[in-house]
Amino acid sequence: MTLEELHYAIALKQIPSVGDTTAKKLIQHFGSAKAIFKTSPRELASLTGIGKVKRDAFKDPAYLIKAEEEVRFIEQENIKCTYFTDKDYPHYLKQCIDSPIVLFSKGNIDLQNKKIISIVGTRKITSSGIAFCEELIESLSPLNPVIVSGFAYGADITAHKAAINNKLQNIACLAHGLDQIYPKVHKKYMKAVAENGGFMTDFCSFKKFDRNNFLARNRIIAGLSQATIVIESAVKGGSLVTATIANSYNRDVFAVPGRPTDQYSKGCNNLIKRQMAHLLSDPADLIYHLNWDITPKKESRQTQLNLDLTENEEKCLEVLRKKRKAELDEVAISCAYTTSKTASILLNLELKGLVRPLPGKQFEYI
Repeated sequence: MTLEELHYAIALKQIPSVGDTTAKKLIQHFGSAKAIFKTSPRELASLTGIGKVKRDAFKDPAYLIKAEEEVRFIEQENIKCTYFTDKDYPHYLKQCIDSPIVLFSKGNIDLQNKKIISIVGTRKITSSGIAFCEELIESLSPLNPVIVSGFAYGADITAHKAAINNKLQNIACLAHGLDQIYPKVHKKYMKAVAENGGFMTDFCSFKKFDRNNFLARNRIIAGLSQATIVIESAVKGGSLVTATIANSYNRDVFAVPGRPTDQYSKGCNNLIKRQMAHLLSDPADLIYHLNWDITPKKESRQTQLNLDLTENEEKCLEVLRKKRKAELDEVAISCAYTTSKTASILLNLELKGLVRPLPGKQFEYI
C-alpha cells in the first residue's frame, strides 16, 4: 500500500456511518480508497446505502487533513500499516467480514505461524485462574503458539506475561491508538511485549479514548485467532462478548469450568452449558480439538531462567523462597536495597515467571 492510498484509507475510516464492511465494498467497487473521494456525488448517489450525509462527508476536506496528520505520525513513529488487500494481512482476520481495512502495529509481529490462540477473561482473575493460565501456556509452549490478548488487567496481562516467560510471541490488541497505553500501570511490560511480539490496533492516534472501543477491539482479538479461550468470567463481561464474536466467525471457543457457586466461573459455565464453548480442563483438550501436532517438550522454563539470574535477582528470590510471599518493603529491608531498586528487580523476576505480584504490594514465589 502506498502512502497516498494509506492517506485516503485513513480518511475513509473516519467517515461517519461508514464501517469497515461498507468501506471494503466501496474500495472493491471503485478500485481504491482514493477513487472513492474522487468520485462525483451523482455516481455516489447511485449506490445503495450512500445517503446525502455520507456523500457530503466524502467532499469534506477535514477528513483528509486529519488523515494527513496521522500519516505523519505513522512515519515518525515507524508504525507498520497493513491494508486488507495486502498479502501479509493476518490470515484468519482476513476471513472476517468486519475486519479493519487498515491495521496499525509496532514490535516484532510474525503471523506466519498458523497456531494462534486468544486468551481472555475477567479483570479480577483469581489465583487459581492465574495458575491455570500460566500452566496452560507453559504446556503449549513446545508447539510455539502465538498468544493474543487485550493487555488489560487480570486474565489479559497474565496471558501476556506467561507468553513472555515461555519466550512465545504475543500480540496485545489495543482499544486506542499507538500514541498511548491503557492501563498506564502496564507500561512496564511494553518493552517485553514488543520484543516478543507487539501491539496491534485499528484506532488512529487522534481518536479519543472511549470505553466503547473495547467492543470494537474484541473483534480483532477473536478474528486473529484459530480459537478463543475464556479463563474466568462473571455472568456478564467483555470476554463473553469476545467469545460470542468468535462463535460468529465460526471459530472454536473454549471455557475453563468452575464451581457453580464461584462468581468468576459462572460465565464460563454458561458458555459450556449453552454449547457455545468446549470444556477446557487440560491443555490436551485444546490440542485435540485444534488437531495440533505434539512435539517433544522443551527443557524446563525454571531451569533455563535460573541460569540467567543476576546476583541481585538471586538475593531477592531467595527471600521469597523462604517466606513464600512478602511485601515489597519487607524484601527491600531483607536485601538491604532501596525500595525502588527492589521494585525493579522484582519486575524482572515477574517477567521471568519466578514471582507473582499480589494486591497490597506483595509478591509471591512461584
